Amino acid sequence: MFEKIVIANRGEIALRILRACREMGIKTVAVYSSADRDLKHVRLADEAVCIGPPPSADSYLNVPAIISAAEVTDAMAIHPGYGFLAENADFAERVEQSGFTFIGPKPHSIRTMGDKIAAIEAMNAAGIPCVPGSDGPITEDDSNVLEVARQIGYPVIIKAAGGGGGRGMRVVHSEAALLNAISLTRSEARAAFSNDIVYMEKFLGDPRHIEIQVLSDSHGNAIHLGERDCSMQRRHQKVVEEAPGPGITAEQRKFIGERCAEACRSTGYLGAGTFEFLFENGEFYFIEMNTRVQVEHPVTEMITGVDIVKEQIRIAAGEKLGYKQEDIVLRGHSIECRINAEDPKTFMPSPGTINNYHAPGGPGVRVDSHIYNGYRVPPNYDSMIAKIITHGDTRDIAIARMRGALSELVVDGIKTNAPLQLDILADSAFQAGGTNIHFLEKKLGL
Repeated sequence: MFEKIVIANRGEIALRILRACREMGIKTVAVYSSADRDLKHVRLADEAVCIGPPPSADSYLNVPAIISAAEVTDAMAIHPGYGFLAENADFAERVEQSGFTFIGPKPHSIRTMGDKIAAIEAMNAAGIPCVPGSDGPITEDDSNVLEVARQIGYPVIIKAAGGGGGRGMRVVHSEAALLNAISLTRSEARAAFSNDIVYMEKFLGDPRHIEIQVLSDSHGNAIHLGERDCSMQRRHQKVVEEAPGPGITAEQRKFIGERCAEACRSTGYLGAGTFEFLFENGEFYFIEMNTRVQVEHPVTEMITGVDIVKEQIRIAAGEKLGYKQEDIVLRGHSIECRINAEDPKTFMPSPGTINNYHAPGGPGVRVDSHIYNGYRVPPNYDSMIAKIITHGDTRDIAIARMRGALSELVVDGIKTNAPLQLDILADSAFQAGGTNIHFLEKKLGL
């Protein structure tokens, strides 16, 4: 097992990794920007190294600085968390070339899954159901492109091969608009991702967003931990997540979960990962794989009892999975609400000093957060400041506990989206379960 790990991230996920390391007896090194010197995990880590000024490009995306921090502290491994460099294959490669262990998949897996076309080809080969589409990059042959679209059927969606986070996508409802939409998407993709390759898929009208959590080791073992429903989204950004997915049957879970685990085995995938699907009319359609720990991993931990971050570390250290598929039993229901420092109506970021903070508690309530009284939320990074997670024997109990927890939450000095979360939980459609990915935007009038 590793003696010391560099935590190459910030905020609640950095604190989450630090706590896992402490339980495992592993020393930690916090790297931080000058704006983050007062972060909780920076204060709690065994060692801390400033890697640059506030801009992410000069600090949390500064690969030489992060590797240098590992060198000067004699660390053995680097955990990237999520975001920043977590899905950067070049970073993973540099880490390994420098003699350290990257706590995550191998670079070739990150590259394959980071290229949406290559990922779809790999999933087709592994027997994972995919959305009907162009089965490869859109060509320069306009007549061929138009014919492919006719075969798929309108509406279609044009996607950037290197895209992510909801960027690089455009829905097309008619043949007259197709070629111009492709040209625009190519230009945007070139500017945003330095990759102008685009592909086409059938646009599903009212799907849910269902994802499967997997763990896979270097000894040929792979398991799935059931599904999460992440359909409550605004501009492709998740707001509320839950596990298991309302209405997903045991047979459906077994069908798609086993295929995901087998895909990990057949492709040599290593570590934690998430297969993301659109789910409509009882059918799963693969859209992408996230080769890292997810923001919403706690809901899976709550219903399975598996510590996903610890398993990441054990797998990276070469150990065998501590679980077999038959060991995984889903118990109860769990919901997660992301608490962002933003205006709940305009969604404008709300940085500033937190004058008073009170975290909710009680049975079945978990709070993952790095904030505290007097903490200053900087304007430089993502606005998420906390995740509230509840668990109950039933979905209704989990919802009731979340409503209570949100009502107890106090964050004075800045605005948060807690009122929006309470509004979502009170909605009869959410309470019934199974809302699609367009529900929240329609509710907000977007």
